[in-house]
Amino acid sequence: MDTLNQPLLLALALAPLVGSIIAGLFGSRIGRQWSHRVTILGVAVAFALSVIVFKLVIFEGQSYNAQVYQWLQAGSLSLEVGFMVDSLTAMMMVVVTFVSLMVHIYTIAYMEEDDGYSRFFSYISLFTFSMLMLVMANNFMQLFFGWEAVGLVSYLLIGFWYKKPTAIYANLKAFLVNRVGDFGFLLGIAGVLMYAGSLDYIEVFGQANTMAGQTMTIFEGYEWSVMTVVCILLFIGAMGKSAQVPLHVWLPDSMEGPTPISALIHAATMVTAGIFMVARMSPLYELSETALSFVLVIGAITALFMGFLGLIQNDIKRVIAYSTLSQLGYMTVALGASAYAAGIFHLMTHAFFKALLFLGAGSVIMALHHEQDIRKMGGLKKYMPITYWTGLIGSLALIGFPGFAGFFSKDSIIEAVHASTIAGSDFAYYAVLSGVFITALYSFRLFFIVFHGKERFDSHGGHAPHESPITVTLPLILLAIPSVFAGLLIGDMVFGDFFGDAIFVAAEHDVLAQLGTHYHGVIGFITHGLQTPPFWLAMAGVSTAYYLYMVNTELPAKIQKAFNWVYRILENKYGFDSFNEKVFAGGSRLIGRILWKGGDQAIIDGAMVNGSAKTIGMISKVVRHIQSGYLYHYAFAMILGVWLLLTYFVA
Repeated sequence: MDTLNQPLLLALALAPLVGSIIAGLFGSRIGRQWSHRVTILGVAVAFALSVIVFKLVIFEGQSYNAQVYQWLQAGSLSLEVGFMVDSLTAMMMVVVTFVSLMVHIYTIAYMEEDDGYSRFFSYISLFTFSMLMLVMANNFMQLFFGWEAVGLVSYLLIGFWYKKPTAIYANLKAFLVNRVGDFGFLLGIAGVLMYAGSLDYIEVFGQANTMAGQTMTIFEGYEWSVMTVVCILLFIGAMGKSAQVPLHVWLPDSMEGPTPISALIHAATMVTAGIFMVARMSPLYELSETALSFVLVIGAITALFMGFLGLIQNDIKRVIAYSTLSQLGYMTVALGASAYAAGIFHLMTHAFFKALLFLGAGSVIMALHHEQDIRKMGGLKKYMPITYWTGLIGSLALIGFPGFAGFFSKDSIIEAVHASTIAGSDFAYYAVLSGVFITALYSFRLFFIVFHGKERFDSHGGHAPHESPITVTLPLILLAIPSVFAGLLIGDMVFGDFFGDAIFVAAEHDVLAQLGTHYHGVIGFITHGLQTPPFWLAMAGVSTAYYLYMVNTELPAKIQKAFNWVYRILENKYGFDSFNEKVFAGGSRLIGRILWKGGDQAIIDGAMVNGSAKTIGMISKVVRHIQSGYLYHYAFAMILGVWLLLTYFVA
């Protein structure tokens, strides 16, 4: 295939959907083996075609933007399914399908004994299809379809073990929090339609300058820029999907789902949707510095304060979950600083090493008979060498150790923020700089406690832990490779013209162009990185973790005791959950109780239903006395009635 055409793109998008439908509807008939075979085949086809599309777009300069199917025509408004494939889309498709393929293969062993085996494969394939529809969209309607579809499937997957109360609570929480973000997102799309008159990306981008010059009145006496309002509303949607403060609360609880889905949600699908969306909407965001500043500050708060929470977690998956929150903050900061390419680059590198870390955590959980408390682990290096070395690679990539993928993407973000002049950039710079130390500390706290030191695990009848099967270790090895080498693409992706017209940056905001003048190749970037604060902060974090958890192991407990008030704040997650439960959940229950007691019981049941019944009963009592059955009573009543009528009319 040497042409980017509709059949190719349809096959790419629909292959996972076909696998999902077969496994979902016919899983009980075709059996467990064929369920995973058809879904893996579907995602493998999607990945192979993604690579072909990537080659056509990046190396041959092809692109695609066309309608596939018109759903509705209302006046001048056309709602349609369409594809727009450029360098941004092509990169996202490769990342999504590759990580999804690794997760599918991994799931064979991880979910081997689960009763919902076929159902799980169906869900994760559907997840992949939903994300592909989101990134391939050429209009807001399809974007919203993919947006809601990934939300729906995440709900199904987080609550996959539906007999587990915590899982049900977690998926409900994820669903409700995302509805808040999605309401803002929908209002933003409505604003786009109202002021641009279209939902097609290219047409909207063409109207961007006109929108930027318009104002709206939200509160009497205050004029707001249309572009600022629209961009902030769209970003509220991203705050839900990509778990930014204060709509982050669902993400740690999503760990209640099986580990493979934790990897898929956190690495390549749901949480990256918001980052991708803002990057795609760069022609709009570049026309509102207020919106950029809002994005920058929210990202900085998330990067810093969510990292702190990772320091006190004892659940192996929750440590990595808070790491995801922090890294999403880094990506958001990059978007706010107009360093979209750096943000997307970090999205890509993060997808590889974060999937690696989650799947590595799952490998440990399997070896320890589904134990997730890191305090009951230790000394696993000698039992699980592949998991150990791939886990080390993932951890080094996460902390931004020179030469690993995360180093290039994270350092480029920090440098970009440092060069930015957008309001809030100083705070953001110190936030992401501090985050480097914190990331290194909680990452290697986890690494040392799990793989080194004293063995604290239960041997389960003398059976020592052992390395996971090939379907687990193979994805770990394949994910470890880009976790090391993906950073080498920095020259093209961050400082080159990789994204071309897919991302628009105003000249006055183009911090990456400024940094690009000082870029002298990968070796030069590494050499420079060794002399900058992020490197030394990362090394300080690793050294601190080594001292606390390998040398002086009693010191952490003493620190906790001395700063117990800080620990309580962190343990309470800054009060976000309790606030939501008391104010929003409690308020909703109170309103429901008032409507139930006052509206339903008192007014509807009491006054209307029972009241009307009582009124009719009282009338019946009176009327019953009149209906005596004696003829002379009726005759007297007739005479009395005639007399009253004559008196009234004659008089």
